[in-house]
Amino acid sequence: MSFLSHTMRQVLRQAATQTSTLTGAMRCLSLAPALWQQNKPAAAAVAPIDVAAVAKDQQKECLSICERVNQQVAKQEQGRLFAVVHLCGKQFKITAGDIILVEGYWPPTTGDEISLDKVLLAGARDFTLIGRPILEPGLVTVKATVVEKTLTHTKTHFKKKRRKQYMRINFQRSPNTMLRINTIEVARPVDASSEAEQEPSKRLF
Repeated sequence: MSFLSHTMRQVLRQAATQTSTLTGAMRCLSLAPALWQQNKPAAAAVAPIDVAAVAKDQQKECLSICERVNQQVAKQEQGRLFAVVHLCGKQFKITAGDIILVEGYWPPTTGDEISLDKVLLAGARDFTLIGRPILEPGLVTVKATVVEKTLTHTKTHFKKKRRKQYMRINFQRSPNTMLRINTIEVARPVDASSEAEQEPSKRLF
């Protein structure tokens, strides 16, 4: 019995020393982040941003860009213009002389000269005018002529149910309108102040 009691005491002493070393190690680990924070240098104060000065600089830059665009348009140095127009539920990227095909029924007849008013974007070699969602009316004029109104090729719709004596053949041809783009022009000078003061467009499409 004395031998058993002696061994039990030794085992208990070893367990106590192991727990004390573990708790000491955990305490060291928990104190390490605090020591790092003490040695960390203080963050430098961030200077406040002058919003009015930034807005003024942006306005000056915008005015200079508009002036350069107007100079190019006045001297006709902009090169070949292109535009993106919204027509019959679709968008077309066009330039002068292009021919586009409008699918489905459309009222204009052959020979009619029309103006495409819903211009989403217009640009040249050195600048691009982007609408939100369309450019303001009268800024860019796109003229087109209806060249031809035809029907598509015949589409065959064949239906069959086996062992039911059911068979149907239908033929379909849809109307098409062919347009030639005559001219794309910047009608008046680009003015940054008028664009900023104008109310958003109320036309929906």
